[in-house]
Amino acid sequence: MPSIKQLLGAVTFAAATAWSQQYDLLLKGGHVIDAKNRISAVRDVAIKDGKIAAVAADIPATESVKTVNAVGLYVTPGLIDIHVHVYAGTGEKASYAGDLSLYPDGFTLRNGVTTIADAGSSGWRNFEDFQDRVINRSRTRVLAFLNIVGHGMRGGRYEQDLNDMEAKPTAEMALKHKDVIVGVKSAHYTGPEWAPYEHAVEAGKIASIPVMIDYGSNRPERTLYDLVTKVLRPGDIYTHCFSGLRDEQDPSGGPSKALIDGRKRGVIFDAGHGGGSFSWRVAAPIVKSGFLPDSISTDLHVGSMNTGMKDMLNVMDKFLALGMSLDAVIAKSTWAPAREIQREELGHLSVGATADVAVLRLRNGAFGFVDMHGARMDGTQKLDCELTVRAGKVLYDLNGLTRERWDKLPAGYGPQGDPRWDGYSRAPRRPAAPKTQEK
Repeated sequence: MPSIKQLLGAVTFAAATAWSQQYDLLLKGGHVIDAKNRISAVRDVAIKDGKIAAVAADIPATESVKTVNAVGLYVTPGLIDIHVHVYAGTGEKASYAGDLSLYPDGFTLRNGVTTIADAGSSGWRNFEDFQDRVINRSRTRVLAFLNIVGHGMRGGRYEQDLNDMEAKPTAEMALKHKDVIVGVKSAHYTGPEWAPYEHAVEAGKIASIPVMIDYGSNRPERTLYDLVTKVLRPGDIYTHCFSGLRDEQDPSGGPSKALIDGRKRGVIFDAGHGGGSFSWRVAAPIVKSGFLPDSISTDLHVGSMNTGMKDMLNVMDKFLALGMSLDAVIAKSTWAPAREIQREELGHLSVGATADVAVLRLRNGAFGFVDMHGARMDGTQKLDCELTVRAGKVLYDLNGLTRERWDKLPAGYGPQGDPRWDGYSRAPRRPAAPKTQEK
């Protein structure tokens, strides 16, 4: 039987070995796709203290407290969805500042999404309530486009009120919360006036942030061409670009002159699938012509989550089915939207960056993808999320890649009894540094 001195020596040696491991989590052998750093190759990704610590061809597993075998999987920056509606919890009926919105964490983390931008559900009058109810309580990083309508997206009588579309208080609120508010939104307006869009751009200029437009009704008094070539600035965002409802498509089937000349001006064209803004008969010929979306987003809400849209990965799958490469689809779901919302600290795996990471599996088979009309396109590839890491913490683990087998743990294992167990919401626990024995 070993002596107490031998046991203490073994414990000290084990603790010293663990302390010498310089990384908290190592994703080993996955195919990294990082558009900013122009990486599309098998690489190891190491994380320490919530940051990307190293990206290299071979990082020894012995240097990390926890190592995940990512061979055969794709390791990407955490996905960024810049068009969602998540101002939930107010109890207001038929309102995106209420019952039409969704709490984010149930729809983001399981899809590899670590950052979202609410697209105008709140305005300057109710943003701080939205911040308290949702933004500050979510594991997902929640940013926001502030609606030019002071009351936000609360339904027709609010969204058609030109008197509540004020640039100055909108910009003031955006500047007050510039760590969270990334843009100004105008949506659903049905009148002939240019005022909603002009006021949104004015607010965007004051606060130095982009504007996102959901163009509402198609009106001859305010054509899409004039919007994207005269009113919007370079860097402003036109969402729902594949709806076909507002002259996005040329009669020949390809992109309209508005899309072509708007892009030349520097306007951003975002997918914004939603429940009624993505049609195969529009998207397929436009993408085939070479006009790709600048960014891929969902327009997540209660009306889209169980219809054609479903979730972020399903929308990305659709662009794979349209012939886009996986690298391009990942880029337009990570680095591209990060740049669009002026959050260039996100959307990449640079050393020192916040460790927001998605680990994805690309499945091959026979799959079907549905548009807003219920029409199906067949595809052969589908993405699943295996692992989502937010600021170094594992928040979603589909198949327990970061977990120990139950029969390999000590008897009586559990949160109270096993120091290796630290919950799904935390990085692997680093043991305390061994103390030098006093003489």
